[in-house]
Amino acid sequence: MKKHGSILGGTLLITGSCIGAGMLGLPILTGLAGFLPTFIMFVIAWLFMTTTALLMIETLGWFDKPVNLISMVGHTLGPIGKLLCWFLYLFLFYALLVAYMSASGNHVSSFSHYTLSLKFPDWGGTLFFVILFGWLVYLGTRPVDHLNRFLMVGKIGAYLLLIFLGIRYIAPRLLLYFEPKYALVSFPILIISFGFHNMIPSLFHYMGGDRKRVRQAIWYGSIFAFVIYLIWEIIVLGILPIGEIQSSFQADIDGAQALHNYLGSTWIGYAAQVLAFFAILTSFLAQSLSLVHFLRDGFKLHKKKREHLGMCALALLPPLFFSVAFPKIFFQALNFAGGICAVVLFGIFPALMAWIGRYQKKHLLEDRVRGGKPLLLGVLLVACFIFFYQLTQMLGF
Repeated sequence: MKKHGSILGGTLLITGSCIGAGMLGLPILTGLAGFLPTFIMFVIAWLFMTTTALLMIETLGWFDKPVNLISMVGHTLGPIGKLLCWFLYLFLFYALLVAYMSASGNHVSSFSHYTLSLKFPDWGGTLFFVILFGWLVYLGTRPVDHLNRFLMVGKIGAYLLLIFLGIRYIAPRLLLYFEPKYALVSFPILIISFGFHNMIPSLFHYMGGDRKRVRQAIWYGSIFAFVIYLIWEIIVLGILPIGEIQSSFQADIDGAQALHNYLGSTWIGYAAQVLAFFAILTSFLAQSLSLVHFLRDGFKLHKKKREHLGMCALALLPPLFFSVAFPKIFFQALNFAGGICAVVLFGIFPALMAWIGRYQKKHLLEDRVRGGKPLLLGVLLVACFIFFYQLTQMLGF
């Protein structure tokens, strides 16, 4: 089979899909438990999501043409599974956009206050952000792609600057805080943080259907993301006292803004704000454009030079309403996206598809994921536990 994209390119695609605005919420949600429980949960989440990604690669190997997640689910789980996949995929995008819009309002108002000495309400910041960059989404993929290249450079630069400046502020004693009863709180956002699975069909096609090279890209890319997250956790949890983390959680403030509020007008505070801006904007643009394309395909609309205005409105107005009506919804939206939508789409579905494909449809590849039924049962048990845990939290049980 002809080889196409490089392993390095695939690795960067996986890492880029992981590193986004969800990264901002990680230190606050995980910090409630402390660094050691956080590290353990990171390892579990990384192994879980990498395993389900490899199961998706196995499923893609059963087809002789490029397919997406909807087609994979339809082939194995039937019409009901396909319909459920449609709804969950749609709700996942909406929940993520609600989170990003909510966070944008906090950061725009904070920027206007500290830099311009203007009091800007959060809802006004969200509205300004969505109008400005929603217009860019309407212009189409090419303008978004061109801007995203500069934003990625800025995001990487802000991250490296934050590490360089933040090391001297770290107090090692803060990393010894230990409260494992809060460890499970972080699992939904960890699912989102390692949730690159929507990219896998595109990556599979990009690399010419070479399953071995795709698996290598997944391992390297997910490990790279793991290291980036871990360094970010050390910086934030090593600087913020637990009281600051708890108050930030209650006020729905992400890690970057919490750093800025705690350290004041310092270079590291500004670096954190810049990182947050780039992380939110790159995530917003990518998810908005993906949702517009998803809706356009669902309504069978023809592709044009610019995106369909009605599809842009359908993609952006519902999450805008929720983020303005409920401005303190950043963490709740991320938890819903990770603990409900993503855990089913990228946890339960891959294991079920592999089970049905192997043991009912008799799709047996030589390079299938090892572990047999015990592995698939283990994945299903973990995924179902996360799902029902998050459901009970949302219902207040």
